[in-house]
Amino acid sequence: MRLCVGDGIEGIGLDCIVYGEFGSAWVPVRGNGELEVACVLSHFLHEPLEFAGRGHQNREEFRREMRMLQIAQKVQKDRRAVWYGAGVAALLVVFFAQLLAVNRRTSMCWDEGHHLFDGYTIVRHHDYGLNPEAPPLAKVVAALPVLPMRLYEPLQQGRDSQLEAFVDGREFLFRNDADHVLGRGRVAISFFTLALAVMVFFLGRRMFGVTTGLIALAFLVFDPNLLAHGALVTTDAAITCMVLAAIYSWYSYILKPDLPRLLLAGVLAGLACATKFTGIFLAPCMVLMVGVAYLEDRDRRLALKRLAGVAVVGAVALAVLWAAYGFRYAARPDGRAQNPGLAAYLNQYAAVANPAPLRVMARAHVLPEAYLWGLANTKLTEQRDISHLFGRLRRHGTWMYFPAVIAVKSTLPFLAMLALAIYVAVRERSLRRRWLMLLVPVAVFLGLAMHSDMNIGLRHILPIYPFLYIVGASAVGWLVARDTRWLVGVAALLVFQVVSSARSFPGYMAYANEAWGGQRNVHRLLSDSNSDWGQQLKTVAAYLNERGVKQCWMAYTASGVADERYYGVPCRPLSTMVNLWWIPAPMEVPREIEGPVLISDDELEGIDLPYGAPNPYAAFRKLKPAAILDGGVMVYDGRFDVTEASKAVERARAARSH
Repeated sequence: MRLCVGDGIEGIGLDCIVYGEFGSAWVPVRGNGELEVACVLSHFLHEPLEFAGRGHQNREEFRREMRMLQIAQKVQKDRRAVWYGAGVAALLVVFFAQLLAVNRRTSMCWDEGHHLFDGYTIVRHHDYGLNPEAPPLAKVVAALPVLPMRLYEPLQQGRDSQLEAFVDGREFLFRNDADHVLGRGRVAISFFTLALAVMVFFLGRRMFGVTTGLIALAFLVFDPNLLAHGALVTTDAAITCMVLAAIYSWYSYILKPDLPRLLLAGVLAGLACATKFTGIFLAPCMVLMVGVAYLEDRDRRLALKRLAGVAVVGAVALAVLWAAYGFRYAARPDGRAQNPGLAAYLNQYAAVANPAPLRVMARAHVLPEAYLWGLANTKLTEQRDISHLFGRLRRHGTWMYFPAVIAVKSTLPFLAMLALAIYVAVRERSLRRRWLMLLVPVAVFLGLAMHSDMNIGLRHILPIYPFLYIVGASAVGWLVARDTRWLVGVAALLVFQVVSSARSFPGYMAYANEAWGGQRNVHRLLSDSNSDWGQQLKTVAAYLNERGVKQCWMAYTASGVADERYYGVPCRPLSTMVNLWWIPAPMEVPREIEGPVLISDDELEGIDLPYGAPNPYAAFRKLKPAAILDGGVMVYDGRFDVTEASKAVERARAARSH
């Protein structure tokens, strides 16, 4: 190969051009005569360079060659962009199609009815007090598509706030066409999930290149946990989207501090806080990201500017949060009272935590009343919920819960990518530095979750997954760039991801990876929204219809919240905590019953019972079910003694009569 060195031709800024069999490259010359390639258009140079001396005999020929190279570079870049764009578009179409399929194949899950009706009352009546256990943004977005519909709206009865929301949410859905109403809300939430996927591609591309963006997107599109929650009218998909958006915008500000980026970060952080209370965790994330940036550039003045930016983000976020509540302190309009009121609720809160900070903020109107009520509710719920891990019930959570959940419910290809990232981290320092930025939100959200007693599902750490997919994809991309034989391994992992995810459809909620026995075994390991959120009624109805079953019994975890008959489930109800004590349903349960008997995983494990209370369905845990539906409903054939369930019905009836 022959190297010709020019004399700094007319401000081109590159001093030479390399001609060879494998393409061309511009090469600058340093003062000491060392050469380094500045741009290779098509292929790497694989021949020793022959230095031809200074000067160029034909400047016009040189200029033409320069122009031709620039044109060739642009054509090749445009061609690649078309292919990349087509790949991204195809993946997004597949992703959205899967979300629509989940929408159609799953019944209402536990929280969806009250979230949708709460959003509807916020938009229609500016009432933030129906059930302020979650901030309004996701609920409002879900309700927007149902506003044009002519719907029956239940009249509120002044019951306890959460009871009112669940009862009215059920009436709102099932006195109307539940599938049609809920389907619209689910499609609206799906756009949060779709936006999340788009941002994963662009953030991966910005930090590590287009290959990383494509790999991260391809694996994310087939993540069963994201598919499980990505189309539900809950806050989990929305907060995952908003956390990534806020971190992305803050990362952009760190790279180039200017006012538009700063304001955008503040707006997105505020929207995250208006989606779920864990949006507050963005504050420590942003501070720590400033620290990571300082370790890289050692610019104290810039670090102080970025820390001041955190304060600005906080102020903007607070304004956005108030806007989400209509700039009104009172939770309810027209002087109507919250039930229970905030003062009384904080008295209950005093049993589990110090209420003084919330009381001070209430007196000073620092935050809206409904938001403060929801913060208190989060802590109270954390104390009430029982944890189930590896077949054992715990009164409170354990730090082991979320690491165990990640090991069980993450796909094996995802875990393999993280293992490869550890391998690459040992070998490539430059990647480690950029990974620190992505691992800050992972460490904050996972660390705080591990410190919490609310151990009821992987969904509470769903926001860490997009960041980890980018880390894993960048590691894989680094390996591929150094040895294209790694492409075979990447393709194999992606096929594994697709097949593993598809096998669990439509019961993505109960996904467990193959190392733990898959979907059919998850009920032995985990419960609640890891396996059973009451979303299986369509599958249950199809199973019973195929077998011509008209007489059956069912202990259904969402009995009283959802309407089993709407979905075509003919079973008579067995007692649960909800349909006995919270939303009572008429029932007669004899001491002995003839199957089929269907039992939701939550009832089988007894996680809804008071801690230590006897489980009326404990005997069924020793039996092998005839079928496991969507990983969360067990079917038993035969004749069974259910004396304890019958006695529970009698006790509840006696208590209500007095």
